[in-house]
Amino acid sequence: MAIPVPKTIREKIAWSYANLARAHAALEGGGTKYKKVHHVIRNKMYHGLLSGKMTMRSLYDDERLKMTAPQACCYCGAKGNLTVDHLIPRIRGGPDEADNLIWACRACNSSKQGRDMLAWATSKGFFPSILLLRRYIKIVARYCEENGHMDTDLGRVTELDVPFDVRLLPTKFPQLAELKLWVDPEEEGSPKNASNNATTTDRENCGSSCRGSGSSPGE
Repeated sequence: MAIPVPKTIREKIAWSYANLARAHAALEGGGTKYKKVHHVIRNKMYHGLLSGKMTMRSLYDDERLKMTAPQACCYCGAKGNLTVDHLIPRIRGGPDEADNLIWACRACNSSKQGRDMLAWATSKGFFPSILLLRRYIKIVARYCEENGHMDTDLGRVTELDVPFDVRLLPTKFPQLAELKLWVDPEEEGSPKNASNNATTTDRENCGSSCRGSGSSPGE
């Protein structure tokens, strides 16, 4: 398919999430290069989200991960000096709800301060893990849907009073070798992924990341 050029918030979110699904599928399968099936997954996801035939899976999936994954900083993997951080900062209007709360070590939390996760990651030069990005995109999509912003032109984003910059949603991902599904938990004192600008990411294919009408689209 031709590479879309998103013009609305809905298209931007859909294209970012579709690329996330492609990366998730490849990484979960142990791939080092994208295959045709991964591009098919991205294509189905993008058009499915736009048409309404598919939806992002519930944030409950991400909350289960929070409960089952090792307790560590979601940015760098450090296991010590943990705090609770709002992915989308409450001070900017982010939701004060469980699905917007993650573990963060004091170093990352202090560095991030009141910045949105993607704004901070961009400034530090690292790419978040796929599963963390999945949570973030779902929260952004829910916020925009609830506030009637989905069909807003991207050129008018600065006119909106929102706690994030939807234009920062990634549509070009690093190479698969540079991505991770989830951060690797590290012992206290180990090198810090996020604060030292390392790269991370994860996947969610059509079968595990969206719900379609009728059949499960995760081939």
